[in-house]
Amino acid sequence: MSGSVYGGIFKISTWGESHGKGIGVVVDGCPAGVKLDEDIIQADLDRRRPGAFKYGTKRNESDAVSILSGVFEGRTTGTPISLVIYNNDQRSRDYGNIMNIYRPGHADFCFDGKYGFRDYRGGGRSSGRETAARTAAGAVARACLKELGISAIAYTRSVGDVEISSVDLSQRDENPLCMPDRDAAERAARLVEKLMSEGDSVGGTIECRISGLPVGIGETVFDKLDASLAKAIISIGAVKGIEFGSGFSASRKRGSLNNDAFSAENGKVQKLTNNSGGILGGMSDGDEVVFRAAFKPTPSVSVPQTTINKDMESETVVIKGRHDPVIMPRAVVVVEAMALITVLDLVLINMSSRIDNIKKFYKG
Repeated sequence: MSGSVYGGIFKISTWGESHGKGIGVVVDGCPAGVKLDEDIIQADLDRRRPGAFKYGTKRNESDAVSILSGVFEGRTTGTPISLVIYNNDQRSRDYGNIMNIYRPGHADFCFDGKYGFRDYRGGGRSSGRETAARTAAGAVARACLKELGISAIAYTRSVGDVEISSVDLSQRDENPLCMPDRDAAERAARLVEKLMSEGDSVGGTIECRISGLPVGIGETVFDKLDASLAKAIISIGAVKGIEFGSGFSASRKRGSLNNDAFSAENGKVQKLTNNSGGILGGMSDGDEVVFRAAFKPTPSVSVPQTTINKDMESETVVIKGRHDPVIMPRAVVVVEAMALITVLDLVLINMSSRIDNIKKFYKG
């Protein structure tokens, strides 16, 4: 197994390398009749496009998507949707000095150990460029879920030790770090600029909120909503941790304070708090699903680093090329994409959980 296929009913298969001819994804299991065209997908791709951010890589790709199949007259046909994005600005020569060297923080050593060789041009399949394919697939999932009133929005919660103190979503797209807090964005920008001048990078966290989910999305035991989301988000290369609701802080609370009290008004159930992050017993509880993902610093830095080569000899390496000093601004839409893909798959699976649902579909 290659590990490039994800999903059950709504299934995606990504392909391509960072410095190959292109990258793409095949989306299977998308219901017919969903409004979809290249502009809808491009809107999400433009949010992670290299060269579009002040604090991002200077690799200038248009990331223009082409729909090869599965859409006719602006609607999905129910057949596999094939999407391709051609690479136009790859500079493989930037990686000539590391073809026999294992870069610290990268997958080079592991690829050699697993396959016996590796694509050293930008990391091949382990490159962050692979997430463009996920983003395109996420746009398809977003279009489907829009029909059901389900949405996901993510933003940068912290950069290094600079964290937002409030959430004003109107501010998210008003600064290059995608932070919904103007003051925090300004302080974080100063930190990033300082590290850039030193040839270094910085990590941070992204928070995501999923709205509109009905009660009961997610399967018990192994395919819980939070377990499925955790796998999807952790599969993003730079993510090293995830928490839901009160997360790790719950370990320091009393049960009486961490439990979310229920109330009912006019037949509508509500929770007075949302420490659960919108998930109880692995199923959506009708509240907003909230999680945070921790991103490591970009490992490609121009600071001299100690490593080894294929002959097990010590080396000092300085990474060349065009790299992101901070990854969160471009990863925000990737987090949304993986959340949407996961949720849509579980929504479709949930349709078969009750016999009355099946009766409604087949008998009306």
